[in-house]
Amino acid sequence: MIRLILAEDQAMLLDAFEALLGLEEDMQIVGRAADGQQALQLAQTLRPDVIITDIEMPHMTGIELAEQIREQGLPSRVMIVTTFGRAGYLRRALQAGVRGYMLKDAPITQLADAIRKVAAGGRAIASDLAEAVWDALPDPLSDRERSMLRLAEAGRTNKDIAEELSLSAGTVRNYFSEIVQKLDARNRIEAGRIARQNGWL
Repeated sequence: MIRLILAEDQAMLLDAFEALLGLEEDMQIVGRAADGQQALQLAQTLRPDVIITDIEMPHMTGIELAEQIREQGLPSRVMIVTTFGRAGYLRRALQAGVRGYMLKDAPITQLADAIRKVAAGGRAIASDLAEAVWDALPDPLSDRERSMLRLAEAGRTNKDIAEELSLSAGTVRNYFSEIVQKLDARNRIEAGRIARQNGWL
Protein backbone atom coordinates (compact mmCIF):
# COMPACT_ATOMS: atom_id res chain seq x y z
CA MET A 1 0.00 0.00 0.00
CA ILE A 2 1.37 3.43 -0.99
CA ARG A 3 0.83 5.87 1.88
CA LEU A 4 0.20 9.46 0.77
CA ILE A 5 0.05 12.94 2.25
CA LEU A 6 -1.77 15.55 0.14
CA ALA A 7 -0.72 19.20 0.46
CA GLU A 8 -2.88 21.78 -1.34
CA ASP A 9 -4.14 25.17 -0.15
CA GLN A 10 -7.33 25.10 -2.26
CA ALA A 11 -9.86 23.04 -0.30
CA MET A 12 -11.88 22.00 -3.35
CA LEU A 13 -8.80 20.63 -5.12
CA LEU A 14 -7.65 18.88 -1.96
CA ASP A 15 -11.04 17.16 -1.68
CA ALA A 16 -10.93 16.20 -5.38
CA PHE A 17 -7.44 14.69 -5.11
CA GLU A 18 -8.46 12.74 -2.02
CA ALA A 19 -11.64 11.42 -3.65
CA LEU A 20 -9.95 10.39 -6.89
CA LEU A 21 -6.80 8.88 -5.43
CA GLY A 22 -8.85 7.16 -2.74
CA LEU A 23 -10.35 5.02 -5.51
CA GLU A 24 -6.92 3.51 -6.27
CA GLU A 25 -6.73 0.12 -4.52
CA ASP A 26 -3.01 0.38 -3.78
CA MET A 27 -3.08 3.91 -2.29
CA GLN A 28 -4.05 5.22 1.14
CA ILE A 29 -4.32 8.92 2.05
CA VAL A 30 -2.89 9.15 5.58
CA GLY A 31 -2.80 12.95 5.90
CA ARG A 32 -4.00 16.24 4.42
CA ALA A 33 -2.33 19.63 4.72
CA ALA A 34 -3.44 23.12 3.68
CA ASP A 35 0.09 24.57 3.66
CA GLY A 36 3.72 23.51 3.39
CA GLN A 37 4.50 23.88 7.11
CA GLN A 38 1.63 21.60 8.06
CA ALA A 39 2.73 19.08 5.40
CA LEU A 40 6.25 19.01 6.89
CA GLN A 41 4.88 18.37 10.40
CA LEU A 42 2.71 15.51 9.07
CA ALA A 43 5.70 14.07 7.18
CA GLN A 44 7.78 14.09 10.37
CA THR A 45 5.16 12.09 12.32
CA LEU A 46 3.47 9.94 9.63
CA ARG A 47 6.48 9.27 7.35
CA PRO A 48 4.42 8.60 4.21
CA ASP A 49 5.84 7.04 1.06
CA VAL A 50 4.92 10.03 -1.12
CA ILE A 51 3.95 13.64 -0.43
CA ILE A 52 1.91 15.23 -3.23
CA THR A 53 2.18 18.99 -3.04
CA ASP A 54 1.46 22.16 -4.98
CA ILE A 55 4.23 24.72 -5.49
CA GLU A 56 2.59 27.91 -4.25
CA MET A 57 1.28 27.47 -0.70
CA PRO A 58 1.19 29.58 2.46
CA HIS A 59 4.10 29.44 4.96
CA MET A 60 6.28 27.14 2.82
CA THR A 61 6.28 26.41 -0.91
CA GLY A 62 6.30 22.87 -2.28
CA ILE A 63 9.92 23.35 -3.34
CA GLU A 64 10.92 24.54 0.16
CA LEU A 65 9.04 21.55 1.59
CA ALA A 66 11.09 19.19 -0.62
CA GLU A 67 14.31 20.88 0.56
CA GLN A 68 13.29 20.38 4.21
CA ILE A 69 12.36 16.73 3.63
CA ARG A 70 15.81 16.14 2.12
CA GLU A 71 17.73 18.15 4.75
CA GLN A 72 15.97 16.35 7.62
CA GLY A 73 16.66 12.95 6.05
CA LEU A 74 12.97 12.00 6.00
CA PRO A 75 12.16 8.93 3.88
CA SER A 76 9.19 10.46 2.01
CA ARG A 77 9.50 11.21 -1.69
CA VAL A 78 8.05 14.51 -2.88
CA MET A 79 5.93 14.88 -6.00
CA ILE A 80 4.70 18.26 -7.22
CA VAL A 81 1.32 18.57 -8.94
CA THR A 82 0.84 22.14 -10.14
CA THR A 83 -0.47 24.51 -12.79
CA PHE A 84 3.04 25.98 -13.19
CA GLY A 85 4.27 24.36 -16.38
CA ARG A 86 7.48 26.38 -16.65
CA ALA A 87 10.88 24.80 -17.01
CA GLY A 88 12.37 27.14 -14.38
CA TYR A 89 10.08 25.71 -11.70
CA LEU A 90 10.90 22.16 -12.77
CA ARG A 91 14.64 22.84 -12.63
CA ARG A 92 14.36 24.33 -9.12
CA ALA A 93 12.17 21.41 -8.02
CA LEU A 94 14.68 18.81 -9.26
CA GLN A 95 17.51 20.65 -7.49
CA ALA A 96 15.44 20.48 -4.28
CA GLY A 97 15.15 16.70 -4.57
CA VAL A 98 11.62 16.44 -5.99
CA ARG A 99 11.02 13.02 -7.59
CA GLY A 100 7.89 13.81 -9.60
CA TYR A 101 6.49 16.86 -11.38
CA MET A 102 3.05 16.65 -12.97
CA LEU A 103 0.57 19.24 -14.19
CA LYS A 104 -2.93 19.53 -12.72
CA ASP A 105 -4.59 19.03 -16.09
CA ALA A 106 -3.14 15.50 -16.42
CA PRO A 107 -5.68 12.63 -16.35
CA ILE A 108 -6.01 10.97 -12.93
CA THR A 109 -4.78 7.63 -14.35
CA GLN A 110 -1.56 9.33 -15.45
CA LEU A 111 -1.17 10.90 -12.01
CA ALA A 112 -1.75 7.55 -10.27
CA ASP A 113 0.84 5.85 -12.50
CA ALA A 114 3.32 8.67 -11.75
CA ILE A 115 2.76 8.20 -7.99
CA ARG A 116 3.48 4.47 -8.31
CA LYS A 117 6.67 5.22 -10.21
CA VAL A 118 7.86 7.74 -7.61
CA ALA A 119 6.94 5.41 -4.72
CA ALA A 120 9.05 2.69 -6.36
CA GLY A 121 12.09 5.00 -6.40
CA GLY A 122 11.80 6.32 -9.95
CA ARG A 123 11.10 9.75 -11.39
CA ALA A 124 7.92 10.96 -13.07
CA ILE A 125 8.02 14.21 -15.02
CA ALA A 126 5.34 15.63 -17.32
CA SER A 127 6.58 14.67 -20.79
CA ASP A 128 6.06 18.12 -22.34
CA LEU A 129 8.25 19.66 -19.60
CA ALA A 130 11.02 17.07 -19.45
CA GLU A 131 12.81 18.36 -22.55
CA ALA A 132 12.21 22.04 -21.81
CA VAL A 133 14.20 21.87 -18.57
CA TRP A 134 17.45 21.65 -20.54
CA ASP A 135 16.68 24.97 -22.25
CA ALA A 136 15.67 26.75 -19.05
CA LEU A 137 17.79 29.72 -18.03
CA PRO A 138 19.69 29.16 -14.77
CA ASP A 139 18.04 30.79 -11.76
CA PRO A 140 20.12 33.89 -10.87
CA LEU A 141 18.29 34.65 -7.61
CA SER A 142 19.37 33.81 -4.08
CA ASP A 143 16.77 32.63 -1.55
CA ARG A 144 16.90 36.04 0.14
CA GLU A 145 16.29 37.84 -3.17
CA ARG A 146 13.43 35.49 -3.93
CA SER A 147 11.82 36.24 -0.54
CA MET A 148 12.16 39.96 -1.16
CA LEU A 149 10.54 39.78 -4.59
CA ARG A 150 7.66 37.74 -3.17
CA LEU A 151 7.09 40.36 -0.47
CA ALA A 152 7.25 43.15 -3.08
CA GLU A 153 4.73 41.22 -5.21
CA ALA A 154 2.41 41.16 -2.20
CA GLY A 155 2.53 44.99 -2.15
CA ARG A 156 4.88 45.37 0.82
CA THR A 157 6.94 48.58 1.05
CA ASN A 158 10.73 48.66 1.50
CA LYS A 159 10.15 49.57 5.16
CA ASP A 160 7.80 46.57 5.64
CA ILE A 161 10.30 44.25 3.95
CA ALA A 162 13.16 45.59 6.08
CA GLU A 163 11.18 44.87 9.27
CA GLU A 164 10.05 41.42 8.07
CA LEU A 165 13.60 40.32 7.17
CA SER A 166 15.41 42.19 10.00
CA LEU A 167 17.39 44.35 7.56
CA SER A 168 17.99 48.07 7.31
CA ALA A 169 16.00 50.04 4.71
CA GLY A 170 19.28 50.83 2.94
CA THR A 171 20.17 47.14 2.66
CA VAL A 172 16.74 46.41 1.18
CA ARG A 173 17.24 49.18 -1.42
CA ASN A 174 20.66 47.70 -2.30
CA TYR A 175 19.18 44.22 -2.68
CA PHE A 176 16.47 45.48 -5.02
CA SER A 177 19.03 47.44 -7.02
CA GLU A 178 21.06 44.23 -7.51
CA ILE A 179 17.94 42.20 -8.38
CA VAL A 180 16.86 44.76 -10.99
CA GLN A 181 20.34 44.68 -12.52
CA LYS A 182 20.52 40.88 -12.52
CA LEU A 183 17.20 40.54 -14.31
CA ASP A 184 17.77 43.50 -16.64
CA ALA A 185 14.52 45.05 -15.38
CA ARG A 186 13.47 48.68 -15.04
CA ASN A 187 12.15 48.35 -11.50
CA ARG A 188 11.30 45.78 -8.83
CA ILE A 189 7.78 45.22 -10.20
CA GLU A 190 9.15 44.28 -13.62
CA ALA A 191 11.85 42.18 -11.92
CA GLY A 192 9.11 40.24 -10.13
CA ARG A 193 7.26 39.68 -13.39
CA ILE A 194 10.42 38.44 -15.16
CA ALA A 195 11.22 36.11 -12.24
CA ARG A 196 7.65 34.75 -12.20
CA GLN A 197 7.64 34.15 -15.98
CA ASN A 198 10.85 32.15 -15.75
CA GLY A 199 9.73 30.06 -12.78
CA TRP A 200 12.24 31.58 -10.36
CA LEU A 201 9.68 32.71 -7.76
